[in-house]
Amino acid sequence: MIGSGIFLLPASLAPHGMNSLWGWLITATGALLLAYVFAALSRSLPHAGGPYVFTRLAFGKLAGFMIAWGYWVSVWVGCAAIASGSVSYLLRLFPQIDAPAAPYVTLIIVWTLTLINCLGLKMAGIVQIATTVLKLLPLIAIAVFATIKLSVGEFVALPVEPFNLDSVTAAATLTLWALLGFESATVPADRVHNAGVVLPRAILIGTLLTAVVYVIACTAVQLMIPAAQLAQSNAPFADVARLWWGDSAAWWLTLFVVISGVGCLNGWILVQAEMPRAMAMNNAFPAIFARHSRFDTPVFGLVFTSALVTVLVLANYSKTMVEVFTFMILISTSATLIVYLACSLAAIRLAWRGELGTSERRFRLLVATALLGAIYSLWTLTGAGREAVLWSFALMLAGLPVYLYTRSVQSSPALPTQER
Repeated sequence: MIGSGIFLLPASLAPHGMNSLWGWLITATGALLLAYVFAALSRSLPHAGGPYVFTRLAFGKLAGFMIAWGYWVSVWVGCAAIASGSVSYLLRLFPQIDAPAAPYVTLIIVWTLTLINCLGLKMAGIVQIATTVLKLLPLIAIAVFATIKLSVGEFVALPVEPFNLDSVTAAATLTLWALLGFESATVPADRVHNAGVVLPRAILIGTLLTAVVYVIACTAVQLMIPAAQLAQSNAPFADVARLWWGDSAAWWLTLFVVISGVGCLNGWILVQAEMPRAMAMNNAFPAIFARHSRFDTPVFGLVFTSALVTVLVLANYSKTMVEVFTFMILISTSATLIVYLACSLAAIRLAWRGELGTSERRFRLLVATALLGAIYSLWTLTGAGREAVLWSFALMLAGLPVYLYTRSVQSSPALPTQER
């Protein structure tokens, strides 16, 4: 969940002043509501595929496929965005790298992490743990330092602006990108030991801790740099480090941002192959995506999806890094919100049909939470804008020929042995 997005947010939120805190509160609450829905679903249905399985059981094969396809597209589009954002920070560290070389540096990182994932889940997990520890260090350091400064009165107060619903909605939409990802743990569920217990804990605890770290660290930056100056910053956390510790500290903090983005990308590359694997295992995607290598990894899915990321990065070669990043996160966020909405509705339907095996108390809690999660998803989806929503639906509909082809192959009678 923690990637490069959080390190840019303070600048984006600066114009909203105190309204950004309300935005954070709404986003964190919405994320926790949805996290509870996914936790409850994974507790009762600890099967590979996550969103695909939930929606297929609730609404049928076509709905399950369309949601899974949309989520898969949002994942590899998001991978391109995360990789591009990480490289934009890398160019600040090494200005001798020319901007035209950025797409190729991006692809080197993508394919290196693809290779690591091809070597097995344990290898990918080692990289994930190491980068998680490293990317938390600057966030915690800034939060602790700000707390010390605040205790002695050395801070800049957030602009006290009147409550403005439009400003709060904009802030909530901006902060959501940084909190996407809690649902990803449900995708490779069959690879997790005791998934029915481990996954709900991972989803809820991970979402809560991430939200707390984000709110504290982001607010700390907003308190330490005047809003007008912060709004013009391209690297808010690095500017705080430079302000208090000098250029050397800013360089190191920027390096940690790159590590954070790379670590986040590593996890999403795992998910971008696990989703089509789960669909293929349920005969909803070409069977080749379910084949495993000797390292027990879906190598074809990893290579194929990273090839799509490659095409997307090269297709946006002529745009600036900021334009590429903004365009990609817009589509990825909107597509993911559609998935959240569908899974919330699926939870309500499955619970109502008694297929989740919950007690009466848990049934009422889940239905109420899922209903609030669906309302939150719809509300945030409207904040994403019409263009992003239309792009997301268009990409989902693009999967319809694949669904029809897969169904036709399954329904075709087998040829006699001599004719094969």
